[in-house]
Amino acid sequence: MKEFAFIHEHGQVPPSLRSLPFLGSFNDDQLDDVLNSSSYINCEEGDVIIEEGTFDSRIYILLSGAVNVCKDNKVLVTIERSGEVFGEIAVVNEDRRSASVVAAKRSVCLAVDQKFLQDFKPRDEDPAFYAALYEFIARVTAARLQSTSRRLTEVELELRALKEQMANSSVATRAIPTVAKPKGKAKPSRKKLTASA
Repeated sequence: MKEFAFIHEHGQVPPSLRSLPFLGSFNDDQLDDVLNSSSYINCEEGDVIIEEGTFDSRIYILLSGAVNVCKDNKVLVTIERSGEVFGEIAVVNEDRRSASVVAAKRSVCLAVDQKFLQDFKPRDEDPAFYAALYEFIARVTAARLQSTSRRLTEVELELRALKEQMANSSVATRAIPTVAKPKGKAKPSRKKLTASA
C-alpha cells in the first residue's frame, strides 16, 4: 500500500473529485481545507486499509477498485461504487474500528484526516464547516440504515416463506398412507389334485 499527500493549487480541484458526493458537501474554501488534509492511497489486492480494533482518525472515499468490509475475517459487504465513503462512524464516535477494510482488488482511495482537520481548523472557529461534514456523515449513515432495514425485511420474508414451505412439506409427509407389511413368510397355496378316471 502506497500513500501520497494530495497536492493541488488553491481553488483548483479536479472535476472528478468535485463531483464526489462527500466533497460536494463543501464550498470552495472548505473543500481546499479538506483536500489539504487528504492523501491518496494506492492499494493492491489484500492490503489492509483499516484494521479492526485500531484507532484511526480518517474518513475514506473509494475512487476506484473495490474493498471488502470484514469482521472476524468474514466479508460482510463489498464496496465497489466510486465515491462511496467508509470508516466514518469511528471518526464521529472517536472509537476503535469495529471492522477491517481490505482491498478486494487494486484500488485507489482518498483518505481525509479529520484529526488533522480539527488541529488545522478548530470546530469553534468554523462551525459551518463541521456542520457540513457531520450532515454528510448523517446522510450516509441514514442511507445505510435504510438499506439494512430493507435487507432485514427481505430476509424476514424469506425466512417466513421457508418456514411455511417446511410446515407444508411436513404435513404432506404425514398424510401419505403407509402400507402394512405382512408378518412372517407367506405360505404357498396348495391345490387339491384329483385323479381323473
